Amino acid sequence: MEDRKAGGWLRPRFLLLAAVAPAALAAPAAAQAQAPSQPQAQPAPAAPAKSQEGKPGQSLEGVVVTGERSTLRTDIDRRSYSVAGDLQATTGSISDALRNIPSLQVDVQGNVSLRGDSNVTIMIDGKPSGMFQGEGRAAALQALPADQIERVEVLTNPSAAMNPEGSAGIINLVSKQNRKLGASGSVRANVGSDGRWNAGVSGARNNGRFTVSGDLSYRHDTQKAEIDDRRARLDGATGAFIENRQQLTSLNEIDMVFARGGLDYDPDDKTRITLQATAHVMRPTSDGFEHLETDDAAGALARVIDRVSDFEQARDRLDLSTSYRRKFAGEEHELVANLGQEFGRVERDFERATFLSLPPAPDLAEVSAYDNRTRKTELKVDYTRPMPLEAKLKAGYLLQLDDNRYEQVGRRGPAGAAPPVDPRLTYEFDYDQAINAAYATYQQPLGDGFSVLAGLRLEDVRLDLDLTTGGPVSAKNDYFRAYPSLHLQHEFGEGRQLTASYSRRVQRPTADDLNPFRVELDPFNLRAGNPNLKPQETDAFELAYQHRKGATYYLTTLYYRQSDKGITDVVQDLGNGVFLTTRENLRESRSGGLELVANGRLTPKLTYNLSGNVFWNEIDASSLGFSDKRDAFTVSGRGNLNWQVTDKDFLQLNGFVSGKRLTAQGHVQGFSMLNIGYRHKFTDKLSLVITAQDVLGTFRETQVLDTPTLQGRTRREFSLRGVYVGFTRTFGGGRQRDPGFEFGGGPPAQ
Repeated sequence: MEDRKAGGWLRPRFLLLAAVAPAALAAPAAAQAQAPSQPQAQPAPAAPAKSQEGKPGQSLEGVVVTGERSTLRTDIDRRSYSVAGDLQATTGSISDALRNIPSLQVDVQGNVSLRGDSNVTIMIDGKPSGMFQGEGRAAALQALPADQIERVEVLTNPSAAMNPEGSAGIINLVSKQNRKLGASGSVRANVGSDGRWNAGVSGARNNGRFTVSGDLSYRHDTQKAEIDDRRARLDGATGAFIENRQQLTSLNEIDMVFARGGLDYDPDDKTRITLQATAHVMRPTSDGFEHLETDDAAGALARVIDRVSDFEQARDRLDLSTSYRRKFAGEEHELVANLGQEFGRVERDFERATFLSLPPAPDLAEVSAYDNRTRKTELKVDYTRPMPLEAKLKAGYLLQLDDNRYEQVGRRGPAGAAPPVDPRLTYEFDYDQAINAAYATYQQPLGDGFSVLAGLRLEDVRLDLDLTTGGPVSAKNDYFRAYPSLHLQHEFGEGRQLTASYSRRVQRPTADDLNPFRVELDPFNLRAGNPNLKPQETDAFELAYQHRKGATYYLTTLYYRQSDKGITDVVQDLGNGVFLTTRENLRESRSGGLELVANGRLTPKLTYNLSGNVFWNEIDASSLGFSDKRDAFTVSGRGNLNWQVTDKDFLQLNGFVSGKRLTAQGHVQGFSMLNIGYRHKFTDKLSLVITAQDVLGTFRETQVLDTPTLQGRTRREFSLRGVYVGFTRTFGGGRQRDPGFEFGGGPPAQ
């Protein structure tokens, strides 16, 4: 393993991104074509559906003019929510921002789900990021600052132009862009309770042909975690349940640096070339104490173990990309080519002391070193062309290459001596995947307010796995799939719209899901992947009606999903109080529900937005030896109240309640949170923000295990409760906008 301080992962393994020759990609273009409006490779809506924004004369995201404008945007295949005025996002992380978005839930560990399904693809500016994949995705979401995100796009039924990965849909985080002429920038700093703080600086300069921009931020978080796990296994000899108990307390700290630099060059009015580099550096540390007990068949203590551990981790990621955009004659007629490479490295060092008090035994010392290197190469070409009768054709190609390597060396032996290598803690695992995809979508207005968007995506996947130690195991999983999509839309006029959609989605197992090596979490718990997992396939249907009038917006959505070979956790009893958690394919699952969203103004200074979801889920786990079918209903909701107290003072109250979630062997109980925020504007360019998170201390999670042979309850609690105080100072760019809040919150109409 290379020393991370040597920077080996940053050495010149990057492909020559400039190899995408603009001349080779260019096509004849009319001299009157205009310069492209967006420098990033953001996923433009798959159809030029009419944007559901406010009318002229209304308030632009809260700017005090003569009216009001909602900052919720809808297109035929997505909904976009501004987070510019979410005060929790001003001082918090991406996780804090996502908790206030309809349809989304973020649990106490930072895991994101969409309408109860955790199989969500998270993108930044239209590109899937390795940072949000695998076992570190929740930590990355909790650490990444939200102050550089302008809006969140939610695609519950994406078109075939989008990546089909993620059975629940796609969450696209759209970065803030600054295209104003001249120089502009901002400086921000926030200080929180329990030693939390963050700071950042952003800047841009645009001279008409060149735009240079950059962001740099630092975030330090502290967190105390408490886990109380109680499990009981059926003893076949006595018919009684034998209990295991585990209590874990850990003190965690995380430091994160986020840096981005970009260059946009417009050689003429029809062409834009973009270069961008993004780096994420995370340094989590943790000190933990565990107490473990297990009983015998008579209910007396049989084993007592205490463990003290020290954990250090380095998570580094570098993303380099270039894009070429060429505009041709005709509206939305363009070619966009993107080439990028993403390098990631995770290094983790454990030191642990184990004290065996019952039965008495010598103390143990354990040291382990983990090293994971990932490299993703992506080439993406999209071509959009207007067609006769106001139709539009969009076609594209994607090549994605993933090369991941996992290594762990573990040593364990009697305390007081250098521990030897333990084969039960040592392995090497390689994961290689190649995806070739091609798609086409076609949108056609049909008259009388009707339009249709149809698409088809074809993908060929080649997957190779190789566990060279601790096994060995080798496996291949190659397959070809077609992913169709269909969107229908009808405009009734006066802000009323009806949409219906269908798409086929896939959830591919991650490298961690497929790695068969048994990782020892503690003396009572092991975890392993399953190299025989198959991709989950989902057919999704939706019917939605929306009505908008000024800042008032109502949305009703009925949805239904049918999934085959769903991927789920399964707990097995290995005997002697030891449990193995692995991954298996369900036979099938079904879900459906009704989602309601309402937003508007109660008084000239008081706005609201509410959303609720009634969700039904059915799991068929008969192929795993469990009961044929299990189902449950869940009710979730969230609300925001925004009060423009004075022209300079803004108060915000938001909270949510998430209902019970069904699992193959039990369920996860619901959880809730209440937050408060306050902003004071000293000037148009200087503001103070104070936020309080989880003010009632209710954000905790309980998972229940309930089968004829296994019973259990695991309670997890993370100390997210705290207060932040921060200042933001902007420079240049003229008079700054007051962002207000999404759904049309913000200053009152004048």
